[in-house]
Amino acid sequence: MMDALPLDDVDAVKVYLGLPLFGARAPDGGMKEVGRRQAEDVGLLVFKPVVVGAAEELPRVVAALQKNGCMKRGSSVALVGFSAGGAAALDALSQSKVAIDAAVFINASTGLSASIQAYEKATGKTYAWSPATRELAHETDAVDHVAEIAAHRPALLFLQGTDDSVIDSSAANQLVDRLKPFYGEHSQQLQLVRPAGMTHQWAADPAALAEVRKTASDWLAGQHP
Repeated sequence: MMDALPLDDVDAVKVYLGLPLFGARAPDGGMKEVGRRQAEDVGLLVFKPVVVGAAEELPRVVAALQKNGCMKRGSSVALVGFSAGGAAALDALSQSKVAIDAAVFINASTGLSASIQAYEKATGKTYAWSPATRELAHETDAVDHVAEIAAHRPALLFLQGTDDSVIDSSAANQLVDRLKPFYGEHSQQLQLVRPAGMTHQWAADPAALAEVRKTASDWLAGQHP
């Protein structure tokens, strides 16, 4: 993400956070262990620690930035999330533990239900729901928390590629439709953009990459001049 979205035109301190269980934060056994957890229970053993875990870390990230002089108390906070990172950003908004002024979601999962749908489509397997995962879906499906997400009318931009074969775009449609009544005359603060031809792996396509960079930078720079 740091290479794909440097956001050089946005006058802000940028912090690129690694998701739990991935990259430098991989568990012992690496991706083989992540695969084992996915096969056992992708909801409780992968989605929950990755998405909910990342969202729950945000207050500590903000506190560390303030402690180290990178951020003044009361400064604006904006989030950018791709795929599972987008789900984490939405969860952080619904938790309301950090005041978030703007966010950009790129081909984002809108919660556990959307992620399970993507998992079933990718693997051809049927996920075995349990009472615990049903509750987790209720806690993380953004469409169930639109009032919390829109409470302070943050500037939200959803970039959902027309050719994304991983995330079902209907989830973003439904979420934005449910958010709209909370924005009223401030509808310009809530936008859904569908870049033509953009797949889930947008950063690998020069045209899509350029469009995402410009659209995201323009949105964030406009919210934080």
